[in-house]
Amino acid sequence: MFKPLVFYIGLRYTRAKRRTQFISFITLTSVLGIALGVTALITVLSVMNGFEAELRERILGMTAHATATGRSGQLDDWQALDQKLKNYPHVEGAAPFISGQVMINADRRVSGTMLNGILPDYESRVSDVANKMKLGQLADLVPGEYGIVLGGELANYLGVTLSDKITVISPQINSTPAGIVPRMRRFTVVGIFQVGMYEYDRNMALIHIDDAAKLFRMDNAVSGLRIKLDDLFNAPKITHGLATALYDEYQVSDWTLAHNNFFKAIQTEKRVMFIILLLIVAVAAFNIVSTLVMVVTDKRGDIAILKTQGLTSASIMGIFMVLGSIIGIVGTALGTVGGVLLALNVETIVPAIEKLFQVQFMAADVYYISELPSKLVWSDVYAIAGMAFFLSLLATIYPAWQASRINPAEVLRYE
Repeated sequence: MFKPLVFYIGLRYTRAKRRTQFISFITLTSVLGIALGVTALITVLSVMNGFEAELRERILGMTAHATATGRSGQLDDWQALDQKLKNYPHVEGAAPFISGQVMINADRRVSGTMLNGILPDYESRVSDVANKMKLGQLADLVPGEYGIVLGGELANYLGVTLSDKITVISPQINSTPAGIVPRMRRFTVVGIFQVGMYEYDRNMALIHIDDAAKLFRMDNAVSGLRIKLDDLFNAPKITHGLATALYDEYQVSDWTLAHNNFFKAIQTEKRVMFIILLLIVAVAAFNIVSTLVMVVTDKRGDIAILKTQGLTSASIMGIFMVLGSIIGIVGTALGTVGGVLLALNVETIVPAIEKLFQVQFMAADVYYISELPSKLVWSDVYAIAGMAFFLSLLATIYPAWQASRINPAEVLRYE
């Protein structure tokens, strides 16, 4: 079916004569259609892979891989649990925290905020916030001095910077002769962090854990321990084993419980986008059908002569499959090269377009991050290229089969 003569004739038919230039134009559009579809598919999946990886890195850079707390919802002796965790092989570090919702007031602006009490020396074991400081440093959080570190977007909203005073209003209440009033405390801004994720930069503030204990009336207790694991993707299994090792004395949860639906939604969206863009490739690939049908119609005389000279129906079918496969190979190759180059340079091209047209494609308050990341996964590239070529080859079967059924006697009768 695929003898050297078959390949030669198939390649010969790719070169158009003057009277068949319209067929060549249709062939070119088929090639470009496949190339554009493959380019779009590789680029979009790379951007979605990058978006997912960037979100995971930023979320888990600020939140714990796992969290342990007491059965009552707080830990009265976190040091004892910390010592136990040091003996567990999959735990790389742990840090105590006190967490609560507060209102922050600066001048005439008020914002609801998640306030976390931390130990600066321990915090670097479980999060990257120490490396994301824009102004000041975590070590400036000194117990008793009531310093506070704000997210960059929160500081901008409140209009404050280093050394400015703000008021933190706790949901805890005080009974006074004047009535019941909320607990309030003046804090001094000693640092500003910028992790690049709007949710944290806009809605998080950090204080020393001793100050948080006084503000929330926790005495010597803490909300729990944040735990960093050696394999975050195996967190459910590790936390289950950890809970067993601790004899179920503590409540242990992992990051997948808090963010599982979010990352599942991203995976679902990626699959849907793959299917949608693959349909575009399929439409372009099946343009090969119309191209080959016109070529078969144009070459009916040639087919009849080749058959009378001894070429079999299988070889005739092979000629047109070779022709269609060349269209698919060229389109897939061009699309793969274009998609890889575009995916590798998205982070440079998109900012240039935004600057040129004065637009912003991704608002940070809507998409969590404002940059358009890209992560090229070669297994995706191979799968896309293979699928595009398979669809192109599939589109050649019917026209090639029709060509193989041509009766030389009926064609040559009118020649």
